Amino acid sequence: MNAPWLTLIGLGEDGSFSAAAQTALDEANIVYGSNRHFELVPGVSGEKRLWPSPLSKVFEDLAALKGRSVAVLATGDPQWYGIGSSLARYFQSSEMAVFPAPSAFQLAAARLGWAVQECECLSVHGRPVDRLRCHLYPGARLLVLTSNGHAPRDVAKLLQDAGYGASRMTVLEHLGGEKEQTVSGIATEWSKDVADFHTLGIEVVAAPGTPIRSRVPGLPDEAFRHDGKMTKQEVRAVTLAALKPYSGALLWDIGSGCGSVAIEWLRAADRTKAVGLEPLKKRRLMAAENASSLGVPHLDLIDATAPDGLSDLPKPDAIFIGGGLTANNMVEICLSALKPGGTLVANAVTLESEAVLLEAYQQHGGDLKRLSVQRASAVGGLTGWRPAMPVTQWSLVKS
Repeated sequence: MNAPWLTLIGLGEDGSFSAAAQTALDEANIVYGSNRHFELVPGVSGEKRLWPSPLSKVFEDLAALKGRSVAVLATGDPQWYGIGSSLARYFQSSEMAVFPAPSAFQLAAARLGWAVQECECLSVHGRPVDRLRCHLYPGARLLVLTSNGHAPRDVAKLLQDAGYGASRMTVLEHLGGEKEQTVSGIATEWSKDVADFHTLGIEVVAAPGTPIRSRVPGLPDEAFRHDGKMTKQEVRAVTLAALKPYSGALLWDIGSGCGSVAIEWLRAADRTKAVGLEPLKKRRLMAAENASSLGVPHLDLIDATAPDGLSDLPKPDAIFIGGGLTANNMVEICLSALKPGGTLVANAVTLESEAVLLEAYQQHGGDLKRLSVQRASAVGGLTGWRPAMPVTQWSLVKS
């Protein structure tokens, strides 16, 4: 096996790194890094190259250098929300040698006296801070990488908006360096700007009466803004159970509406992805608003109608058909697009769409069921049951 030609070197805030990393750096013909990295490591003997703009160009540049000795300077652990995790998608592990320094999460946990395995380690660096909403619950401890010194203000506002304004925030600046400093305060009182280079710790405290948004599927209908046409709570919970979300899986949500199914899919497991097809602009706007408020602003909403809008999408691990079942050849096109082992779930409330599901069940097998929900409500001065429209559900795992 050939020796790795690409070396990733994690640096501490003081510029420290291991002796083995020093040897690899001395042997490198070309070294990539930022101005800050080169200031921390002044004795670089190889050709120094700054990161290109846009950063995505570096993958093409590095591919052209394959076979030469190249080093990449990074901060902390390159494989934990660092450049290494991106490089690993382009190059084989046998091509890379990685020398990590302690990560910002490890250092922050050490300063705060927290157990890393009991914390949520998150990044909103270059990402919407709304992503934090999915991880808010009483007693949670969050360690967060942010984009700049203003970000804690945005986080404080988010915490207040979500009912967690009593949470304690701790900013740990320049961890491991001469300028290390800690700034703490309560979210409702936060008014400070801090150093751009920091890690944020949050001890989550809920105000009395704050609704707990569990990541178990089946959020109450009032958690979503909608126009009445949505997959209701009980049926949604059964639908998500049939779809079986898991980390990294991609869902197509056809006829996404207010986005309730796709949003619960994204909340149910980390690193999930979802594409929602919805031709009505007002519903896409509702879905986008719901996705942000429930912590999954990365829901990908497309102005398209199935099946025509499916042709250029990445292959899904699961498909939910919540609308458009009667479109010509919808089920067959979806089954053809689905990855082997993937799951297709379709819900019907009309006789016409129910007929489509019966035919699909007869032709392909799977599981066909009818879901009926009744809710108690006032009947005069007493209480009675009011039934919701029954839902026919067909599900199939593709062989």
